Amino acid sequence: MNTPANPSALPLRIVIVDDHPLFREGVAAALGMEPDLEVVAEGSSAEEALQLVGQHLPDVVLLDLNMPGGGLNAVNALSARYPVTRVMMLTVSADEADVTAALRAGARGYALKGISGRELRSVVRSLHAGEVYVTPGLAASLLLELSGPRRPTTDPLSELTARERQILEGVAAGRSNKEIARDLDLTEKTVKGYMTNVLQKLHVRNRVEAALLAVRQGGG
Repeated sequence: MNTPANPSALPLRIVIVDDHPLFREGVAAALGMEPDLEVVAEGSSAEEALQLVGQHLPDVVLLDLNMPGGGLNAVNALSARYPVTRVMMLTVSADEADVTAALRAGARGYALKGISGRELRSVVRSLHAGEVYVTPGLAASLLLELSGPRRPTTDPLSELTARERQILEGVAAGRSNKEIARDLDLTEKTVKGYMTNVLQKLHVRNRVEAALLAVRQGGG
């Protein structure tokens, strides 16, 4: 993959969280070689990952799997609180169980630390564009399984978080993203991110279908 940079666009904002300072510096240097990528903050623990993502709301966050507080704990929390930020694991672990756990927790990418700077830059861009990435040859079959639709539940709305339900209620009431953002004291970009999660969880194509499903389930 070799996604070209778009010089007219604002740079993608990235947070790096790893408990090895020298490694962080190397990753930051590799990403900073291109004008469309900007490292806005660095941290060393799951706690700092939550603080920094909450503060900067970056486009992509790179997380180590084995760091203070646990990388998987960070993925779970970040995916729930900040769905607009794409989470990528950058780790030494080639264990398929770790890949599975990370993707199920909400990570959109899983790469080994041996990745080249050029490939890392390309992967970061592709994740921001909505793609899912796993290092080629590393549990590639799991990617197809985990990216596919989940088994249907009796109540499809049961998979939504409380915040996602609030936003879906606003959509069902005919409110725009801007109005929902104002009502819930969120940014419009954050609302869009939550709405993307809602559409994926409900397996619907657009806001209208999501609203109709919400109305049907509410009436049932």
